[in-house]
Order: sequence, then structure tokens, then C-alpha cells
Amino acid sequence: MSRGRLNVFIERDHARRLEALSATKGISKSGIVAAAIAAFLSPEGDERREAALGRRIDKIAARCERLARDQTILIETLSLYIRLYLTISMPIDAAHQEAARAQGRARFEQFIAQLGIHLQRGGSLVKTLQAEVASDKPPDSPNDPASPGPA
Repeated sequence: MSRGRLNVFIERDHARRLEALSATKGISKSGIVAAAIAAFLSPEGDERREAALGRRIDKIAARCERLARDQTILIETLSLYIRLYLTISMPIDAAHQEAARAQGRARFEQFIAQLGIHLQRGGSLVKTLQAEVASDKPPDSPNDPASPGPA
């Protein structure tokens, strides 16, 4: 097979990496570049790249779906809490408002401290709550996939 000569200019970092790969694999730089070009130009290479890209897109889509689910749970939880809070909160007389504000500040500081601890641990409260809820379901729950369903 006859081979043609080609002079190529590449980035210095790529040249260093090519040199290191050549030394590690014991293959000439020309051989590595020729194999890379052949793989890039082959029709199977396109199919492999498309398949790999498809897998990556599927993973990203699954992550986006989980984020959307978690965000929906967060929004619903916050909305339910606000509705509950506004429904059951009693007005405070003027004589007790300063004490209530101080207690509110203390509770908020405690909340922020707990949130900081939880975030530092890297846990997910949503996942923890989902696991707790799932473990508390009775076996004949209508949402339980193991249940036989309505008779």
C-alpha cells in the first residue's frame, strides 16, 4: 500500500499527549495519527460516535427528568407548607410580637444551621424523604406496584 506524506500542525498540548501515547504504546506517532484518521473517516466510526452521543443524551435526559421531579416535589412541598402555615397561624397581640420575632429569628438561625450541615454532608433530603415514605407504605397501598390492585 502506498502512503502519502502529510505535514500537520497541532496544538503543543496535543503534540505532548501524542508523544506520551506513542512512548507508552510503543507505536509511532504516524501510526497513531493514521489509525485516528481511519477511525474518524470510517462509516462504522460515525455509527459508534452517534451511539455514544445517543447514550450521553439519554443520560442527560434522565438527569433532567430527575431534576424536574425533584423540583416539582420541592415546589409542592413549599406550597403545601405555606398554605398550612397561613391556615393555622394565629395573630399575635402587640404585647407578644417582640418575643415572637426573637423566637422566629432563633428558629430561622437553627434552620439555616441544619441546612448547612445537610448540604455539607452532600445528602438529598428529597431522596431521604422518598425512601422514608416508600418504607412506610402498607403492602396493599394502591401506589404499591407489588399490590394486586382492585379486586
